[in-house]
Amino acid sequence: MKPQLSVIVPVYNEEASLPLLEQRLYAALDRLELSYEVIFVDDGSRDRSVALLRECYERRPDRTRVAIFASNSGQHMAILAGFELARGDCVVTLDADLQNPPEEIGKVVDALAGGADYVGTIRKHRRDAWWRGVASRWMNRLRERTTSIRISDQGCMLRGYARSVVDAVNRCREVNTFVPALAYLYARRPVEIEVEHAERALGESKYSLPKLIRLNFDLMTGFSLVPLQVFTVGGMLISIGALAFVAFLAIRRLVVGPEAEGVFTLFGLVFFLIGIALLGLGIIGEYVGRIYSQVRQRPRFVIAAIWANEDSEEGRAGGVVPFRKEPGARQSSPSGLP
Repeated sequence: MKPQLSVIVPVYNEEASLPLLEQRLYAALDRLELSYEVIFVDDGSRDRSVALLRECYERRPDRTRVAIFASNSGQHMAILAGFELARGDCVVTLDADLQNPPEEIGKVVDALAGGADYVGTIRKHRRDAWWRGVASRWMNRLRERTTSIRISDQGCMLRGYARSVVDAVNRCREVNTFVPALAYLYARRPVEIEVEHAERALGESKYSLPKLIRLNFDLMTGFSLVPLQVFTVGGMLISIGALAFVAFLAIRRLVVGPEAEGVFTLFGLVFFLIGIALLGLGIIGEYVGRIYSQVRQRPRFVIAAIWANEDSEEGRAGGVVPFRKEPGARQSSPSGLP
C-alpha cells in the first residue's frame, strides 16, 4: 500500500547514533497515526552503519527501505536517491545525528497538511559552535543578495516536501546541487517554521569548514549568475578608473617632469588588480567546473543494493531489489554486502 508519509534519512558513519535514532524515529512516527515508510540511504559508510541498517530493516521490513551507495557521493545525492525511492504524498528529510529531534517531524507534517508544498525549518536555540552560526548568517545574507532563494537556515535538513515538488526535483539531472534550494524553486507555497535543535551527543559532524565553503560555492554558482555579472561591471569600472589614472599620470609627466616617487604606488595598484583578476578567474573556473561535471554525464551516484519488503511495489524475493533505471543513477552488484 502506498504510504502517506516518506521519511528520508541520509546516513554516513553514524553507528553511534543509529540505535537511538531508530528507537525515537519510529516511536515519533507511530504517534502521527499515518501510514509511513522510512528510507535510509547509506552514503558509503566505513563503520558498522550498514550492518545496523540491515538489522533495522529486518526488525521492521514493512516500514523500512534501505539503499546502499557503492561509494561516498554526498548528503544531497543521498537525499536525491531517497526522493526517487519515496512513494509518500509527503516527504520529510532528517539527519541521522539526532540534532534535529525526530519528534519535530509532526510540525513539518502539519505544515504540509495546511497547504504548504515546501516546509523549511529554523533551528531554535541553535546548539552548534559559535563560528557555524556566524558563518551561516553571513552566507544567508550573501545568498539572498545573489539569488532568489530565501532560506533562513540552510544548515537544517529537517524539511518537508509535497509530492509535486519531489516529482519536479526528480526530473532535474544536475550533478552538483543543493536540494532545499532546488526544491524552493519549484514550490508555489513555501513556508518556514521553527523547530528544536539538540547538541550533537554521539558521533562527529561530517561538515568541516572546507566542506561548508564548498557547499556554499555550489549554492552560489548553481543558482545565480550574479558573481559573473559583478565582475563584469567591476571590470568595466576598473578599466575606466585605470584609463583616467593613466591620463592623470601623462598630464603630470608633462607638467612636473619625470619622477620616481610614484613607482611603489603603481606596484601596489598592479598587485591589487592582479588579485582581482585571479579572484575573477576563480569564479569563472567554478562555473566552468560545473559545466564540465555536467557534460561528462557520469552517474550522480551508484546504488549497490536496496533492501525493501518483497510485498512492496518494487519488491522481489530475498528483499533485495534493483534501483529504478534512472538516467542519474547506476546499480552495481549487491554481492558482498552484509
